[in-house]
Amino acid sequence: MASRGVCVLAGRMADTAEVAAAADAAGFDAAWTSEFNDRSAIVALAAMAQSTTRCRVGSAIAYAVGRSPLIIANDARGLDELSGGRLVLGLGTGTKGMQIGWHGVSDPESPAVRLEELVPLLRRIWKLHEGPVKHEGRFYSMNLSATADVLEPLRERIPIYTAGVNARMIETAGRVADGLVCHPTFSSRYVHEVVRPAVARGAQRTGRDPASVEIVGMLLCSVNDDEELARREVAAQIAFYAAPRAYAPMLEASGFAGEAARIRAAFADRDREAMIAGVTDEMLDAIAVAGTPDQVRAGIARREADFDHVSLYSPSFTMSLERVQQNTLDLIRVETGS
Repeated sequence: MASRGVCVLAGRMADTAEVAAAADAAGFDAAWTSEFNDRSAIVALAAMAQSTTRCRVGSAIAYAVGRSPLIIANDARGLDELSGGRLVLGLGTGTKGMQIGWHGVSDPESPAVRLEELVPLLRRIWKLHEGPVKHEGRFYSMNLSATADVLEPLRERIPIYTAGVNARMIETAGRVADGLVCHPTFSSRYVHEVVRPAVARGAQRTGRDPASVEIVGMLLCSVNDDEELARREVAAQIAFYAAPRAYAPMLEASGFAGEAARIRAAFADRDREAMIAGVTDEMLDAIAVAGTPDQVRAGIARREADFDHVSLYSPSFTMSLERVQQNTLDLIRVETGS
């Protein structure tokens, strides 16, 4: 049985802390937070670390671009200390447009290679107490020496997970990471036909056991006594994710090329209703879980064989922050039967 987690998507830091505390009290294995153009995963993780005592706290994801390796390593070191050794550092690059427009990355090419250079470098920085870190690579250059006594980190090996959508990015997790953070639009078909084989190929390249890479599913869920309302909320989020052309190959591999094309056309016309209508029942049920508490409970159980860890992930597109918060808390209650 896959372990359970919950992802905090939006709201104030107090809201983030409330959800993390509720997940911790309910016995969830992990609480995750995301990052966007108005939200820092690092700050959210600090709030979550201090509002929990038992569960893992992880980023799903924090942007690896726009931050230097030293900043990432030191933020992770501090967060792991705050949480008492419960941090999972989830890293991703975002789309090419995000890298250029949000983070000012001048070379957005080869994001998989970038992460494959970064992850081992972070692990070396956590060993600075053992000696200088010198590195000359394609994306990063470092000549780091201790200028005073350097404390050892709480844990020498903080778990690092990487995110990926296409097969090459997914391979990165198999090559260098401790886990893979899956995109919320991954269907069962995509997980078994693309994701797990790609992780295995990556692990084989570096002589690792694929079973050592935890597959974390971000499962879109909406729960409401009004089944149609819950389904509409999830459909809106799927449409939001399907609008960028970057995700077209993944949706095509899941069997939803036609739906994705209609959603992109509606997005180009700025027709939100047509975007939502473009998400067929088949597409919704292959990707997400929505409906009454009993329907959601059964839907989550149906998808748990796809992943090693299932994180419940509320839609947010078209929804108020209050509704996102309530849905997230209700999902925790559904899973605990309270």
